Order: sequence, then structure tokens, then C-alpha cells
Amino acid sequence: MSAVLVVIIVVVVIVLIALAVVALRRRREQQQLERERLAARAEAHRDEAETHAAKAARLDQEQAGKRQDAVAKQTEAERLAEEAKIAAKKAEAAEARAETLDNEADAASARVEREREHAREHGRKADDIDETLK
Repeated sequence: MSAVLVVIIVVVVIVLIALAVVALRRRREQQQLERERLAARAEAHRDEAETHAAKAARLDQEQAGKRQDAVAKQTEAERLAEEAKIAAKKAEAAEARAETLDNEADAASARVEREREHAREHGRKADDIDETLK
């Protein structure tokens, strides 16, 4: 019986070793599959990172272009504001000149009226003199 017991023990040990080898192989296969799955996920994340980096670069270029446009528009606005100030000063000067000319025209109109009155008066005097001479 002892030989049978030794054979049984050897068979059990061989079966256990075979089971351990199968378990190790299965574990290695699972690890390999896990590594491949993780590598695929990492690659997908890298692709996504590249996509976002490209989008960020594009948006940065757009932002730089918009900043340049904003600076140009600000410069244009400042130039137009300065032109508006100059035009406002010219308009004020023209308005003042128009008011002066209007006042001068009123004064000239008053002189015209006085001169007409003097002419009528002298005309009457001349008529009176003519009447006296007749």
C-alpha cells in the first residue's frame, strides 16, 4: 500500500503542478489581455490629447487674430475720435463765425434802414426846396 500511496501522492502532485501551470498560463493570458486593453485606452487618450492640443492651437491662433483686430479697431476708434474732436472744434468755430456774420448782417440791415430813412428825409427836403423854387 505504500507504493500505491506514493503513486497517488505523485499523481496528485503532478495534477496540482498541471493545475498550477494552467492557472499560471491563464493568469498570464489575462494579464496580457489587460495590458493590451490598457494600451488601447492609453492610445485613445493620446489621440484625444492630440485632438485637444490641435484645437487649442487653432483657438490660440483665432484669439491672436481677434486681438490684432481689436487693436486695429481701437486705433481706428481713437483716430476717429480725434477727427471728431477736430470737427467739433471746427463746427464750433463755424457756428461762432456764423453768429458773428448774423450779428453783422443785423447791424448792416439797421444801417440800411437808417440810410433809407435819411434818403427819404433828404428827398422830402429836396421836394420842399423844389416847391419853394416854383
